[in-house]
This record gives sequence, structure tokens and C-alpha cells, in this order.
Amino acid sequence: MNQTEIINIFTKKTLGLTFVLSAAAFAFGQEKVGISGTIVSKNNQSVPYASVTFSNKANKLFSDAALTDEKGQYKLDLAPGAYDITVEAIDYKKSVVNKQITAAGNIGAFSIDPETSSTNLKTGDIQGVVITAPSTKPYKVELDKRTYDPSQDIVSKGGNLQDVLSNVPSVSVDTDGTVSMRGSSNVRFLINGKPSALLGIDDGANALQSIPADQIERIEVITNPSSKFEASGTAGILNIILKKSKKTGFNGSVTGTLGYLPQTNLNTNLSWRKGNLTWFLNGGGGYRESKFTNRNNATYFNAVNPKDRLKADQESITNSKNDNYNASTGFVYDFSDKTSFNASGTVRTFDSQNNGTVDYNYLLLNGSAPFTLRKNTGSNNNLAFQGDFGLDHKFDDKGQNLSLSLSLQRSRSYNDTDVLQTDNNIFTLQNIIDQNTINKTLIGKADYELPIGENSKLEAGYRLDINQNTYDNDVSQRTAIANAFFFLPDFTYDALYKETFNAGYVQFKSRIGKLGYQVGLRNENSQVDIKYQNLNPLTPIIDKSKNYNNLFPSVFLSYEIAKDNQFLVNYSRRIDRPRSFFLIPNPSYTDNQNIFDGNIDLNPSYVDSYEFGYSISKSKFTVNPTLYFRHSTDDVKMVVYTDAQGAFHTKPVNLGTDDRYGLDLNFNWDATKWLKLLGNVDLFGYKTTGVFDDPQLVSKPLSFEGSGFSTRARLTTTFKVDKTFSFQFQGNYRGAQKSQNQDRKDMYSINFGASKTVLNGNGTISFNIQDIFNTRAMRSLTKTADFDRDSYMQWQPRQFALSFTYRFKQGEKIEQPKRKKDVNANATGDDQQGPM
Repeated sequence: MNQTEIINIFTKKTLGLTFVLSAAAFAFGQEKVGISGTIVSKNNQSVPYASVTFSNKANKLFSDAALTDEKGQYKLDLAPGAYDITVEAIDYKKSVVNKQITAAGNIGAFSIDPETSSTNLKTGDIQGVVITAPSTKPYKVELDKRTYDPSQDIVSKGGNLQDVLSNVPSVSVDTDGTVSMRGSSNVRFLINGKPSALLGIDDGANALQSIPADQIERIEVITNPSSKFEASGTAGILNIILKKSKKTGFNGSVTGTLGYLPQTNLNTNLSWRKGNLTWFLNGGGGYRESKFTNRNNATYFNAVNPKDRLKADQESITNSKNDNYNASTGFVYDFSDKTSFNASGTVRTFDSQNNGTVDYNYLLLNGSAPFTLRKNTGSNNNLAFQGDFGLDHKFDDKGQNLSLSLSLQRSRSYNDTDVLQTDNNIFTLQNIIDQNTINKTLIGKADYELPIGENSKLEAGYRLDINQNTYDNDVSQRTAIANAFFFLPDFTYDALYKETFNAGYVQFKSRIGKLGYQVGLRNENSQVDIKYQNLNPLTPIIDKSKNYNNLFPSVFLSYEIAKDNQFLVNYSRRIDRPRSFFLIPNPSYTDNQNIFDGNIDLNPSYVDSYEFGYSISKSKFTVNPTLYFRHSTDDVKMVVYTDAQGAFHTKPVNLGTDDRYGLDLNFNWDATKWLKLLGNVDLFGYKTTGVFDDPQLVSKPLSFEGSGFSTRARLTTTFKVDKTFSFQFQGNYRGAQKSQNQDRKDMYSINFGASKTVLNGNGTISFNIQDIFNTRAMRSLTKTADFDRDSYMQWQPRQFALSFTYRFKQGEKIEQPKRKKDVNANATGDDQQGPM
């Protein structure tokens, strides 16, 4: 069965289930009456395309909504009862009025005020109609996380998750797609609160590029996670919340994008809610071309024999053509006001065709200057499935809740590469590389919340993770001498990686006056099984198990000076588990001059993280400075060395400590009606320890001792020309960073975006340029006793995109039953974090 057949079957079955459930919801509906009405302005002019929502006061499941036609009229069927009627339209204030529906017929005209007649009051009561002027901020601070809303981010419109992450405060994205927080790349990614097949096996840049920006609701930045969250990720957690509309009626949007380097995208977000059933569909796909450039210029110091290298200059250029498609559909069924069931399915495909060249120019001790050319032709095919199921039950309206969830995931990756090498324009060898990887994951969770009195809450939960990766790697070669293909024994292997985690946590939060506190403890027991066998008879078969049991405490304190004005202090302990391919002895082979070696003896590293912050939020600005300190033990460092032929090897090892400390400042400021600023400045120091001394790999001990100070900064400036047109400039800067054997140069870039609202607010045209001056490239200098290497890498050159979004809506959000307020939560926070 091919990939297209699998997707078709998946889609047909999912849509079939959706239609069956929809029909069931209608069949059990209460007897309704037909009503009609009109929406008019104060001047008695009809208001077309207004959203009219009827919220049933006795039972929210009977709520419904409609959209007025060109004459401002609407019709719908409702169950008799008392309703709050909410009216919303472009250029008009939102209005709410109470109405008793008793029988079929016309309920008359409702009058709404234009936006231009608003007063300075946020809310008012005019003839029984409550007027509300809502305001949104792109960034807000909560007790144990920060939340970023990408909807106001113009420069990433029509882009993908990687583009959005480049704009998130406290987060930075390197030119190779590596995501880091406060200078550390050990970031844990979650989708809707859990690991996801959407991100692939190794959270690579390709996976980040396959999730469209317009499908992202918000991003939760958790720099110091509590015991409620899994302990992985010493730098913190990025929780990507995808859109699932809770509005009544049929709502959605469609976005199309064209750009250069050539790219096309078409994505949609659809939702439908009627009665006790909510259905959603997010999906789309696109085509994108990319260009990767890498240069390494090396000087060798230990040349002895005439053919030993004195210099080696390498330039690698790869052009890729990528297709990606994704679809996610699901439903939420409310059995009652207190119990609901949800299910969703997701499929993602990613295909790429790669063509690249690698040029090597050498200078040998005998004065000769040979050169080598390697031409690469490759393809990559990924297919991922994910099914999620959940049951939520509220025992009462005071906050006693139980949440159960199950996630089943499967992804596979096929990578085929053909490498043709010539030396001095004469054929010397050809490599054919086939890499097949399959991942299977099961995640089960149970979370319970119990309020205690007026000011306290007890939380507890359990989680099971079973994750299995299988690797099938074949590398064959033929040469000018031996024309028949033969396998390279060290790089042809089968491997199995399986990890099983059992975790439980308990957490208590309360408040004494203005002092809020939260203490928690998490226990994680993990077992890792690794099996490995290659074709080299001298390499022993590996069948190894590793077991770890760790306790991870967390403490969070907050002191409220005034409303939205508080101090925050917290501590947590975290773990960095090695990625699976870090433990495979020879995980990959695409370049015989730059080889990555796994390390079966690699162990987790641990970090103790401390933060002291302050947050003040007013109507016009939010300021959040945070002092932080992180101390890592058994830190993972990358050792670079050369073999007897002069090829470079990179190997991860546990070595010494790593300390990070600094000031992370985030702010947003509505300076005027037409100017908004969003900024992030990270001033951090670092100190690393560790000396690598293996005579078989390096001629002299390799020191990682070093300390220094660096900066990362981002400033986004938004100019609002009028209600329908805005443009944005964004500047990014990453300061230099130095250790004893490596010096990374500073880097900067500037982006631009513009957005125009059209079609009476239903459409948006956006244009953006990423890296206007084409300066976003990483440069570094590595110095050892054996060589110096100057490196340059640019993952993607300057690019621009033009996108159009069309929105259609019928309803307003369904109000959730009011819960007892969590006295420990920030006033601007919410409860929609993903418990782990």
C-alpha cells in the first residue's frame, strides 16, 4: 500500500466518523422553534455579515449562532429558554442583550453602536446592552510560564513554526534550524502538551518547517518547568498549542502563500459547533525550495609524511525541493456540562529532493594540490500518524477535575543518497546510502486537581511513555579499482532503541496574604534498551540496558505588590537525556570527510535551575526582567578530532560542568496609537569546565575550559498606519561566544513585514522579507593542537513571501462554566497548560 492510498483511507475514515457523529448529534436534539431578526445601526441602517450568538443561560449545549445577510437579517432554530444574545460586527462595538425565546417568530431589531462613538470607558451599560472593548497583548507572564500570541506577528505571516519561533521572546533559532533558550539548545518540544509525531524523531528543522504558522494558536515558553511537566529539557519547554476553535456555528480561515526562494502554501482551519458537538479540521500543504551553504577551511600542524595535509578547503552547497502536507481532524463531544470526550487524528508527510556538491581543495606537504568533488543526489520521505483521545470530568464547579488522555503515534523516515566522487576529475568512488527509521510512541496520562479551602489546590498525576526507534542503515561503495558495490561494514547496521518512562508527580499550591507558593516533587523511572550490530566482525554486538531513577523537586514563589505587579522566585531540577542517535555508534554517513560518531556510553546530564523575576503589566506596557542561574553536571560536549586520513569526526561526550547566568528582559509597549514595541534582551555569562584526554583520538588534551559574556537581542517595531494597514520591522542580534578551543562570531539580521486588511475585515494580505541584508550566517573558528578550522554556515538565504488569508465566521466563543478562581495564578493567566 503506497503513501497516497494510506492518506486517502485515513481521510475517508476520519470524515466518515465525523459525519456519523454529526448526524447523531442532530438526531438527539431538543425540539426547536424557528426565529428571525435584524441587526441595525443607531441610524437604523442594516448591518450585513454581523455575528449573532445566542447563549442559553440554563444549558450551554443549546447555544447557537448565525450570520446576518446583506440586509442585516438572520434566521435560526432554537430551543425555548432564556438567552444572552451577543452581536459583533466589523467597525461596531460588541453588544449583549437578554431575551426570552418562547415561540417561533420574529424577535425584532437589535441596535448596535459604531466603533467611532466609543468613550474612554472600557465597559458601559447602554439601554441594557453591555459594551466591551477587548484588548490583546502578544506576550503575558504567568506563575510558571510565559505565553506568546503569534497572531500579531506580521513578519512570519504565511510562514511556518520555525519562522514563528524566531520571534518568540527568550527563544532564538540558529541558521541550521537549532532552537535554543537563553543560549542552550537542549529544548523540549511539545505539541498541545505532549511529544508529537508531527515533530519527527529528532525534532529537526524539516519538522519545524512543516507546521504552518497560521495553525498555531499560541506558544508557551516554560523556562523553568514545575514538577507537573516532564523533566526532560534542561533549557526548558516550548509547548506549541494548535488551533481548535470553540466558536459556535461554522468558522474558519484559508491562507495561501507565494514566495521566493520558490514556495507555495495553502492551509485552512475549519471548525463547526452545534449543540454538544464540536468538530475541527486543520490542514494544508505546500512546496518550498531551500539552499544550504557550508564552508570549512582547515590548517593542519602535524604533517610528517609527504602526502600529509597542510591545508584543506571545503565548500558544500545543497539545493532542496520540499513538499509537505498535513491534516488534523477531530471532535469534542459534551456528555454534560461536566464531562466531555475528545478524539483527533493527524497525518503529516514530508518529501524532499536534494542535489548538492562538496568541493575539497588540499595542499600537501610535498607541495601538490589535489582536489576532490563529491556530488550528492538524495531523497527523503517522511510519513507520520498520530491519534489522541481524552476524557475530561469536572466533579464540581470549584475546580475538582480529572483528565485522562492517550496518544498513539507512528512515524517513519526513508532517506536515500547517491554520492559520486572524483579526484582531480577522475572517478574514484561511489556511495549509495539507504537510511530507514521507524518510530512508535505511546503516551498515557492521568491528572487530578483538588481544591482545598479557599486558597489551596492539590495536584497529582501519572504518566507512561513508551518510545521505540528502529534503524536500518546500509552504506555501499564501489571504486575505480573494485567496480562492484560492497558494503562498508562499520556503517551498515541494524539498531533498536527503546525507552520506557514511568513518572508520577504531586504538587501543592496555596497563598498566604500576598505570598503565593507552589511546591512539587516528580519521580521518573526510565529504562533505555539499545541493540546494535554492524557488518564488521571485529565490532562486538551491543545489547545494553540503562536504568535511571531520579527525583525532580520544584519550588515557585510569588509576591504580589499590587494587581499585575509581582515578584517571582523559582527553582527546579531537570534532566537532559541523550537523543537516540547520539547513542548509536555510527548513526549516519553522508560525507566521508565529516563524520558523526555516536557514543554508547553517553549518560544524561542534570541541571539545577534558579530564577528571580519581576513582572508588571499595565494597559500600555508589560515589563518582565528575570535573573537566572543554571548549573549543569555531566554536561554533553562535542569533541572534534581528525583520523589518520585527515577526515573530521564529531563525538558527544559527558565532560565537566556548564554554568549559565544572566538577565533575560522581555517587554512590550504600546507607545502610541500607531507605534508598538516588543523586545527581548538576554545578557548572559557562561563558564564551562572539562578536559578531554583520549590519546587514541587527540594528540594532546582538548580543553573545554572557558568563560565569557554574550548577548542576544530582538526588537520588533510595529507601525499602525490605520485600522487596516500595519507594517513591522524586526532586528535580531546574537553576540559572539568564546571557549578555549572555539570562537563563535556575532550574527545579526533584519526582517520586514506588512499587513493590509481587506474585504470588510474578512481578508488579510501580508508581505514579508526574511533577512533583508542576507547576513544571517554562522561563523566560527575552532583551534586544537592538531588543526585550526574556520567555518561558515548559512541554512537559508534571503527570502520573501506574499500571502492572502480569508476568514469566515458565524459565532462567538461558547462561555465555559465559571470555576473557582485559582488564587495562585497571575491575573492575566489561564489554565490551559498541558500537564505532564
